[in-house]
Amino acid sequence: MQQIFNQLLQFLQQGIAAIFRFVQMIWTWTVGQITSLTKVPWQDWPFWKQILLVLVIGGVIWALYKAAKELWEAGERILGAFAALLGVLVKTLPNVIVAGLIALGGVWVLNNLDLSSVRLPAVFQTSSAK
Repeated sequence: MQQIFNQLLQFLQQGIAAIFRFVQMIWTWTVGQITSLTKVPWQDWPFWKQILLVLVIGGVIWALYKAAKELWEAGERILGAFAALLGVLVKTLPNVIVAGLIALGGVWVLNNLDLSSVRLPAVFQTSSAK
């Protein structure tokens, strides 16, 4: 069971790492494009290009705002799910403790109880002589 859990965690970790690498790649490319755009003398551009630049900047800001909002909401849901998982794990602790005590008691009885001196009733005795 622990191996399955560890494999699941490793799969999730690799998936999240791949997503973050992709986001980092896109972010680095976007920052590079914006940096190269700031080096261009855009004040000398025609008015329609300046308007288009403002629209592009607005679109980027809108997309980043939307992504940040979705990430925030996902973080809230992840935190809630993690809290629910912890709650379930805590709730199962008494049953796990009872199972452990039953196993401990059973092993103690099997190792320490000697019934050889106890006589069974005649009904339960197996005898080949009749």
